Amino acid sequence: MAETLTVELGARSYTIYFTEVEERLRTCITELKKQDRICYCITDANVYSSYESYLEGLGFAPQHIYTLAEGEESKSIPSYSNILSFLASNSANRDAALFAFGGGVVGDLVGFVAASYLRGIDFYQIPTSLLAMVDSSVGGKTGINLPEGKNLVGAFWQPKAVFIDTAFLRTLTKDQFASGMAEIIKYGLIADSDLFAQIAEKDSLQADDLELPAIIRRCCEIKAEIVAFDEKETASSDGRALLNLGHTFGHAIENISGYGDYLHGEAISIGMYCASLLSETIDSPFRSADTEKILDCLKKQSLPTTLRAPLSIESLNTAIARDKKNRASGIRYVTMEMIGRARTVDGIDPETIYRIWKSVGAVG
Repeated sequence: MAETLTVELGARSYTIYFTEVEERLRTCITELKKQDRICYCITDANVYSSYESYLEGLGFAPQHIYTLAEGEESKSIPSYSNILSFLASNSANRDAALFAFGGGVVGDLVGFVAASYLRGIDFYQIPTSLLAMVDSSVGGKTGINLPEGKNLVGAFWQPKAVFIDTAFLRTLTKDQFASGMAEIIKYGLIADSDLFAQIAEKDSLQADDLELPAIIRRCCEIKAEIVAFDEKETASSDGRALLNLGHTFGHAIENISGYGDYLHGEAISIGMYCASLLSETIDSPFRSADTEKILDCLKKQSLPTTLRAPLSIESLNTAIARDKKNRASGIRYVTMEMIGRARTVDGIDPETIYRIWKSVGAVG
């Protein structure tokens, strides 16, 4: 497996590192310090408890490490404001460098801080969860949630580099690992049928699986290619929006159930089942047999495909109406023409969405 991958964005291109990560990080931080640049690390309390000595070994001064509460609740305006105040109280200037050390919540939040503090400072991604490694650390989408919806406030702000070390996955719980697997399955469904088949053939994938590093890299390749083509999701159809397969439904579930009731990947898993059901109704080669293959794959990875408790269809649809992917033409969904090829659609009959919600346990 190649040691690096470049996200091609012209002057803002950057490297994803897959090997010798600790050594490369230490070198990066040392070089920044030689330029009299202060390096700040933002992490969550759970990750910090496991890696305090690791961070100090990389060269972060204790007074330049900020810890958040663990969980989706931290991806909020109060947490965003607190980090900004932390930087300001330390007189951090435009030469400061932020390092996001954690999962998707930390990466999204820190990226938005970097995009807005002093109108933009450099930041680096060190993802510690599987979900962050294959998805949120790459591509420059940053942001926070509002009570009204997920990721409604944010910015496109690319990191300077991404450092992916699968050794961090050893400390994940089974639920957290499974949550990341949902995003891996998504990549197979939208762009690589062979990747989907590879995952579907296994009973389950584990953190120490020898195939995992190459699978993570393949997901990053797919995302890098899509982002290079449509960085800011402005394509009139398809483009970067394809990365949101299952997310229109999944984000609504997260919002209405209360952030934290479902891990992100768990909600997206249910959302991908919904997207499969929707794909069956579209004039395409996708059939119920494909939905069954997807269901089986999700269940093998211990992912949910129905709601744990009923949610109101009216409330879920209200959340969908606020989804950031929507356009003037209406609500935009991502469907599959077949496993390995996706597209965006709009103009879906509300009755169809109603039936899909009923299929996963929503009421109303």
